[in-house]
Amino acid sequence: MNIIHVDTNHPLLIEQLEALGHHNVVDISSSKTEIAAVISEYDGLVIRSRFSIDKIFLDQAKNLKFIARVGSGLENIDVAYAHQKDIHLIAAPEGNSNAVGEHALGMLLALFNKLSQANQDVRRGLWPREANRGLELEGKTVGIIGYGHMGKAFAKKLKGFEVEVLCYDIKPNVGDDNATQVSLETLQKRVEVLSLHTPETPLTKQMVNRQFITKFTQPFWLINTARGSSVVTKDLLFALESGQILGAGLDVLEYEKSSFEALSSDRTLPEAFIKLMQSEKVILSPHVAGWTKESHRKLAQTIVDKIQAIFH
Repeated sequence: MNIIHVDTNHPLLIEQLEALGHHNVVDISSSKTEIAAVISEYDGLVIRSRFSIDKIFLDQAKNLKFIARVGSGLENIDVAYAHQKDIHLIAAPEGNSNAVGEHALGMLLALFNKLSQANQDVRRGLWPREANRGLELEGKTVGIIGYGHMGKAFAKKLKGFEVEVLCYDIKPNVGDDNATQVSLETLQKRVEVLSLHTPETPLTKQMVNRQFITKFTQPFWLINTARGSSVVTKDLLFALESGQILGAGLDVLEYEKSSFEALSSDRTLPEAFIKLMQSEKVILSPHVAGWTKESHRKLAQTIVDKIQAIFH
């Protein structure tokens, strides 16, 4: 097959596809319009998040047999229309789920132990031990929304901490030995920590808003390593200031570019977003939860394995 790659990935992806007899072209500089103009020449498309794959693009992809996204979700692809055209859609959540689970746990422990603030204090020559007294995770109730590959990986990491783990998912019967599946209402009544592991869908966009937050019985800690669009920034800031949310670890942000490669280039970012970035109750990372050296390789290998399973 002729395969076009429009993002950079681990070299093994192309090396192994070449070894399987496929011809590969790498084009990471042409625009979406320019790629669309030649996409009919290709059987396969490999992408991360550089641009969306919509109906107009798919109508020009007359010979496309598969689209492989080197990432966990397919939200940048018109899935229904691609299926209508009998195009195989391939994602690789198995490739970075462990990395996301470890990052989520790292953020939670950093929040509980005030590591970011303590680090800054000591570097300024300060030694405020009482102000940096932390919390222990043991005995807490942790809630996970979205119990797929990512949620399960996080729950597995929590197993050694002697916590109770509850999960909520729109799919039935996804609970396991690491998490008890409950209703959303039960989760909101009981948890002290909430971690999001959901894809971007109409159901999850702006899911964590003021109404959602007020349904929690007790103040809680929030971890988001999923999608920035799931959390309404101004409502999160209000909850942090009012004490409804005790702290937040955010690897993803509402005002990220859709490519996930940068913050918005809009210089007039909302005041709530600026205040959020300045809050000592928040720790931030630049969408790197699934971005480890190991996951770089594992994502690529997962894509190769799935292409081989379908077409060989």
